[in-house]
Amino acid sequence: LCLPCHVSDFDWTSIDTSHLPSSYKTNSRQEEELLQLADHFLQQYTHLCPDRKPLFVHPVNECGVQKFVSMTVRPTLLPYPDMYYWSGCASFVCDYLIMEPLKCPITPPSSLYSPTTILKYQRGNCFDFTVLLCSLLIGAGYDAYCVHGYATLEMCSLDQTQELCPRLRKPPEVPEEEDPNKYRIKYPLEPQSKFELQQKAKEEEEAESAQEEEREGEVEVEKPKRDPLHGLRVHAWVLVLSGKRKVPETFFINPFTGDSHSITDECFLGIESLWNHRNYWVNMQDCRKGCKDLSFDLSDSICWEIMFTESNKLSQLPTESPKKGTDDMVSQQERGEIDMSFEMPLSWVARIKVSWREYENPFSRGKKVILYNKAKLEKWAAYANGDGLVERLTVYADSDRTEELEVKEWFKHREDLLYMREVNKQTQLITDHFRPGHPLLLKAHSYTSLEPETGHTVEFYHTARVDGLWKRFENATEMTEYFMGREDFLHMRHIEFGQRDKRTEKAGITADANPRPIVQIKEYFHRNPEKPADEDIEERIFMVIDDIIQLTYHLELHDTIASKVVFCRVIGREKREDEIFLSRENSVTYQPWSSEKHKNMLHLYNLLWELRAEQKDLKQQVRDSEAEMLNILTVREDEEANIKLSVSMYNTAKRGQEHEATV
Repeated sequence: LCLPCHVSDFDWTSIDTSHLPSSYKTNSRQEEELLQLADHFLQQYTHLCPDRKPLFVHPVNECGVQKFVSMTVRPTLLPYPDMYYWSGCASFVCDYLIMEPLKCPITPPSSLYSPTTILKYQRGNCFDFTVLLCSLLIGAGYDAYCVHGYATLEMCSLDQTQELCPRLRKPPEVPEEEDPNKYRIKYPLEPQSKFELQQKAKEEEEAESAQEEEREGEVEVEKPKRDPLHGLRVHAWVLVLSGKRKVPETFFINPFTGDSHSITDECFLGIESLWNHRNYWVNMQDCRKGCKDLSFDLSDSICWEIMFTESNKLSQLPTESPKKGTDDMVSQQERGEIDMSFEMPLSWVARIKVSWREYENPFSRGKKVILYNKAKLEKWAAYANGDGLVERLTVYADSDRTEELEVKEWFKHREDLLYMREVNKQTQLITDHFRPGHPLLLKAHSYTSLEPETGHTVEFYHTARVDGLWKRFENATEMTEYFMGREDFLHMRHIEFGQRDKRTEKAGITADANPRPIVQIKEYFHRNPEKPADEDIEERIFMVIDDIIQLTYHLELHDTIASKVVFCRVIGREKREDEIFLSRENSVTYQPWSSEKHKNMLHLYNLLWELRAEQKDLKQQVRDSEAEMLNILTVREDEEANIKLSVSMYNTAKRGQEHEATV
């Protein structure tokens, strides 16, 4: 019984085969011999394994001619860097071809077209996908095989609505290195109540149990109905054995998605046979537990029955059960003693060719849309969109995909080197990510608006900057800068701003002409091991408006209270730039472990002179940082308004299009 399934709207009977080579329309003498040997093998197999399903051995091709499946595999290495790796081949096949379901979900197809015809019409069933992908993988040097077996409904029908999008999968956690000081005594930062900790743990357990109940309820609602054809649905996929191309472990590739799977994946329910361009193997192992217990040692004649022996040995199919008569067994063996060693002819398929234009634009319908669990992934070809957009992932709050939570977009060939954009739909926060090489050394930029002082976080490629700045946050009232690898050990600077003069704002003066008053500048330094702790500044605060400077020094390992120096304004005395007034009344020092020089007023006087000069330089650096932020926003606004895409000098087709457009 064959249940009805979705039928493709493409009519394969109407394709033109008149231009195809003669190898597509006839069989050579070697091919005829090959088919006879295959028929003899099938007769033995059917007699000895009457309960097994028919093998997929010699379906007809697009010209109605029977062809052995191994000869439909045409090993080919395409001249593109990505096609040298299994992931690139798999991605191209699943993107380039349109999936068509099998006419009958529980039987293999009656025909198997050549990879060249499948590429021409950009569509096919799982067997067409598999043969094309296997041809590319073998051409790239992998030990790959086409597999005829059984899989779940979701895999056979390309239903990924219950799966997590690969873009959302978290990378495997790297185990933390053992702390060399793990046996050091750790002092608690502050005393904590055991009762409060117990109550907090209890609340967390209750919250987790409630969340688990909600998740279980969602799973019950979203749980698909039981498939009446479970275990019977025919599917084809690719097997890649370990060894060649330094493949560490044997794995499967689903040709519909291009994803790799473990050979223990429960989506694969059984294997009937597999083949490559040289031979054909029948699985003789029990698949009642799926594929997880199968051995893929193809040289093991107990697990795999090979069709054509690689030496002059006789083909040995499994004997009958001991319950049957010995005479029958002898007669079967006599009939099975036929020399099955055979040199496989060359493939009848013409050379597989993919032009650069086809490789760069794999989507026949303009774009590809994949629906996942609470997510939607859209793909476009390069240069299909004017802004360079090639991929968009939309994450939803519900399974019906109505409420958007987050949108991620990927770009290619942009001159501003933007390659990814994240948009949080709840907060409207946008984060742009850039590749190395931007004129402003941008790495990432988070914002809600490109207007100045509206909350911007900018990350830089700090190794290319002289000042070691790697991150800066700015809004209307504050600015925070983070540094790495500086010789002065500075790692953070925090600036607080006051409000502008309202009279100048009303007059329409621009922000750069009317800067915000600087209220306070804080700087934080890492420990400099070459200095004594009470001479190594940890925190430096310049209260610009209050005219107070405060220094806090690092602690030694055995210290508990840090040394401090505070310089205050002298009350009732007018401040002058070229004058410093220092007395014991306006300087406060607490240095319990310092040397005698720290108690010297002359030392404090010289220190104050240095701090005054550095405060002046710091104020100028703050103004430079403000100007840099304004310039970044101006440049980014211009780049978004005039998006330009770069074209490789080797892409002659695209350059020709641009030349025609300018003429």
